[in-house]
This record gives sequence, C-alpha cells and structure tokens, in this order.
Amino acid sequence: MSVNTKSSSGGQMTLIEHLAELRTRLIRCVLAIAFGMIVITAFYNPILDWLRAPYCDSLGESVDSKDCTFQQIEPTEGLSVRFKVTGYGGIAIAMPIVLWQIWRFVSPGLYDKEKRYALPFVGTATTLFLLGAGIAYWTLPKALQFLGNIGGSNIDTNYRPGAYITLVTYMMLAFGAGFEFPILLVFLQMAGIVEPDTLAGVRRYAIVGITVIVAVATPSGDPFSMLALSIPMVLFYELSIWVGRWFARRQGLREAT
Repeated sequence: MSVNTKSSSGGQMTLIEHLAELRTRLIRCVLAIAFGMIVITAFYNPILDWLRAPYCDSLGESVDSKDCTFQQIEPTEGLSVRFKVTGYGGIAIAMPIVLWQIWRFVSPGLYDKEKRYALPFVGTATTLFLLGAGIAYWTLPKALQFLGNIGGSNIDTNYRPGAYITLVTYMMLAFGAGFEFPILLVFLQMAGIVEPDTLAGVRRYAIVGITVIVAVATPSGDPFSMLALSIPMVLFYELSIWVGRWFARRQGLREAT
C-alpha cells in the first residue's frame, strides 16, 4: 500500500483536500441514511411486526399475537421507538453506500492493483453484515426464552417497546459487526501489517480473546447467542488465515515472474 494519497491531478493531496473529500463522503452517507429512513417510515408497521415476531415465538406456538404486545409506560416511548426503528433501519439500508464511500475515501492511498477489490469489498462486507444480523434474529427466540425463564416462574413477561427494540437492534448490529471480522484480518494481511503465519501461531490466544469479546459484546448475555456468534468468528479467523496465505502465494508468483 502506498503511504501518500494523490489528488485527481496526480499530486499529493493537502490537508484541506483530505477534509473536503471527507466532508463529501460524509454528506453522501448522511443522504443515503436519510433516504433509508424514509423507506423504513413507509413500511414502519410491517417492520415493527417483523421485529416483534421473535418475542411471540419465545412465548410458544399456542400464544396468540395479542399476548405478545408491548407495554408502553412513558408517553413519549412510542415516539422514541419509531425513531429507533427508522434510524437503525435507515443505516441498514444505506450500508452498501456507506461502505462504498469508505472505500472511495481510502482508495487514493492504494495501489491500482488494490483498487480493483472495491466491489468485492463492498459486496462481501454487506453480505457478511446481513448474514450476521440474520443469525442474530434467528437466535432471538431462544435468547428471549432464556432471559424470560432465568428470573423465575413468578415473573410475567410483558416487555416495554423501547427496551425490546434496543435489545433486538443491538443484537443485530453486534452480530453484523462481528461478521466483519474476517474482512479486517484479510485487509491487515494484504497491507503487510500482519502475516498469516503470525495469526496461525497465536490461534489459541485468539480463540480465547474472541470468546471473551463475544461474552462482553453480546447484549443479551445468553449462551445461545454467544455460541452463535463466537463459533462463526473462530471459523472466520481460520478462513482469513487461508485467504491471507492465498494472497501471499499469488504475490510471490507475481514477483517471481
């Protein structure tokens, strides 16, 4: 990777040009998120029902949909729930554009052969984020069952909408961010910051570290969610080592020719 970035004219970019470029990228990200929020607002009620479904599933198949309604205690809680759903949903919809803007911001500091990974980077990062969020959604019924039963049989389940939506969105964001882990490792190896053999040598410590980080970062704290996140991250760690060695072999062949 090159150290200095270049402007469109071929010279090195000044600090002012860097800041102007950053401002442009941020504005585009904000506009993309705003458009995503408008889309979510148009489908707010179906999306809220979709988010509520794990709650209903956690109560059992015989439970009527009216038994898994939320209890609003504060007058403004409904408004805050709408803001949370539209805000997080807007970010999710805008994620490909946000990732593309991030890549465009850092691409001037890359060699031409590295810039060709733009579309694979955006596509892979988006796919992994959605996969992680989907797994989080899939584990939610078991997680809610665990959280609802661990307190004892004398506690009735009647969630507040704000706390529930916060848990669901944080779970999906945590899993989505965790599934970006292999991209970070592959990028570090491509940049020459970390060697594949180094990652392989600290594999045991990495597995322990992943387990600890997942235990701390998982919002629900239940064992089902922690296993559902830690196991893929360990597999991604091994996969990133394999990808890093593959890139290293290709780089060696190019230099030999």
